[in-house]
Amino acid sequence: MQLMSRVRRDWFSNPRSDVLSGIVVALALIPEAIGFSVIAGVDPKVGLYASVVIACVIAFTGGRPAMISAATAATAVVMVNLVRDHGVQYLFAATILMGLIQLGAGLLKLGRLMRFVSQSVMTGFVNALAILIFLAQLPELIGVTPATYGLIALGLAIIYGVPRITRAIPSPLIAIVVLTVVTAAFGLDVRTVADLGELPSALPNFGLPDVPFTWETLRIILPYAITLAAVGLLESLLTAQIVDDMTDTTSNKTRECYGQGSANIASAVFGGMGGCAMIGQSVINVSSGARGRLSTLVAGVFLLVLLVALQDLLAVVPVAALTAVMIMVSLSTFSWRSLAQLRSNPLSSSLVMLATVAVVVATKDLAIGVLVGVLLSGVFFAGKVSRLSRVVSELSDDGRTRTYRVTGQVFFASAGTFADAIDVLEPVDRIVVDVHGAHFWDISAVAALDRIVLKGRRNGREIEVIGLNEASATMVDRFGVHDKDDGRASAAAH
Repeated sequence: MQLMSRVRRDWFSNPRSDVLSGIVVALALIPEAIGFSVIAGVDPKVGLYASVVIACVIAFTGGRPAMISAATAATAVVMVNLVRDHGVQYLFAATILMGLIQLGAGLLKLGRLMRFVSQSVMTGFVNALAILIFLAQLPELIGVTPATYGLIALGLAIIYGVPRITRAIPSPLIAIVVLTVVTAAFGLDVRTVADLGELPSALPNFGLPDVPFTWETLRIILPYAITLAAVGLLESLLTAQIVDDMTDTTSNKTRECYGQGSANIASAVFGGMGGCAMIGQSVINVSSGARGRLSTLVAGVFLLVLLVALQDLLAVVPVAALTAVMIMVSLSTFSWRSLAQLRSNPLSSSLVMLATVAVVVATKDLAIGVLVGVLLSGVFFAGKVSRLSRVVSELSDDGRTRTYRVTGQVFFASAGTFADAIDVLEPVDRIVVDVHGAHFWDISAVAALDRIVLKGRRNGREIEVIGLNEASATMVDRFGVHDKDDGRASAAAH
């Protein structure tokens, strides 16, 4: 009963909007898939077949309803050298291995690592992607005919104007239809989908990669497969989180790992390249009203219908119509509120966001940008927490005992400050280190405690550590050396 309820919710709760949104997405996938094929150095059909297969498979196996996965720029840039040096068959082999690695990531539940991506990194990722989407449209905006500018302006007017009148049909779909009719009726001299590259005219064929199954082949494809798997999962999980926020729903990140893996394996055996989630098309889908898996399936199936049965009709769609849709996606994706928040947010958060944007735009690699953002977030967080630790001291009335009271978190970023704050060379008989208000997190903290105790002993001081909580005492017992040098425990937990 619960299964049937989930199926109805995921597939049939919003059929009309899902179908119409899927049609819009299918059209928006075409220039992207062809462009990414060119980036990877393969025929357009490799990217188009990949988009069809991945979208259809992920509709059933993915962990985020209404999210669109297909051939992407993030994975295409990784494939360039492999295709150039070894050919497209090695790309198919690497894509299968990529899928297997992603299935392994699902088994290990690596989707949980998303909790370490801060909101600043997420915002930077979104803004950078919006900028990249807009930059990708520049070739269609520079050095083109006046008619192209007119069509793009008309398309944007329809996209933003129609929702004020009705939302019964997604405005991007209306824009594509109207601009195609206008182009054909007036015989406008503008670029069409047919000018982007040769479109496939038959169904993809099933087959394993034509490569030798040897250790040498594995040595060649393994580095690429690992990179593809990591980049694909990172972009997919980040996109899933963004769609979660847009729809106020949750997704299954572990299932998404399985879904991406199965979709990429299927893509490779049907002659497609590897891919992952696409934030631009996912935003189009959700903004057009889609909420279920049916929209993703319709996108894949309708794209196949366009390629095989309606190729002549598809060929006359003006690129300007698709450019207008992608400009809308860019403007909708960018977090304009984040600009106003630059001055009100903490400086560290703003720096993380800006660094993520700068690195992604400079490298055209979303994975590198996110990695830099996560590392910066970790550094800033560690610095902030380390400043919360304090060490205060007092001397006994007889001047013979110095007590240091430590509060806060002691770990790699604060261990040095903790050790430097305790003067074991002071001419007193006894030094007490009271850590009732502190917690020792790692071996750096334990090593700092060792240095204090051992240095004090070498200089004839009696050192006593009191107040270790249970977790800290366990770590000191396992990794500390100061209570093992003479066979007796000198750290007392009270």
